[in-house]
Amino acid sequence: MGYLLQGALFSPEETRKIIRQVCQGLWVLHSMDAVHRDVKPENVILRGSEAVLIDFDAARLHKPEHDTDTLILGTTGFAAPEQYGLSQTDPRSDIYSVGILMNVMLTGQHPSKRLAEGRLGRVVERCTRVNPRRRYPNVLRLMEAL
Repeated sequence: MGYLLQGALFSPEETRKIIRQVCQGLWVLHSMDAVHRDVKPENVILRGSEAVLIDFDAARLHKPEHDTDTLILGTTGFAAPEQYGLSQTDPRSDIYSVGILMNVMLTGQHPSKRLAEGRLGRVVERCTRVNPRRRYPNVLRLMEAL
């Protein structure tokens, strides 16, 4: 068992496979009206060929009646802009973090420094849009795009 990204980049095929598995885990969480809020390499472990999302300490239930979250949580560089008190986090906040994760897996860098090339780069770009309404609406749509 090892943490994701221990000094190695992933091929586009490996990245798609791992990100799909992360999205499947997020789909279960999101279907319970919860948001992980801390998707990053340290919170994805590889168990054989299976990627497992861990560390749910920052997770919270989505409360549609609220405008903002009560606590600002997440990892700088991976947290969506709304996690800094601008609005409430929802499943699209995790999609933002998945986009950052995907780019780091492919390039070793944040997309603001170096965006992945080709189709996966376009997927990363959509995942990481500042306005959550311009991201994929849910992880199922993101999985379709992969």
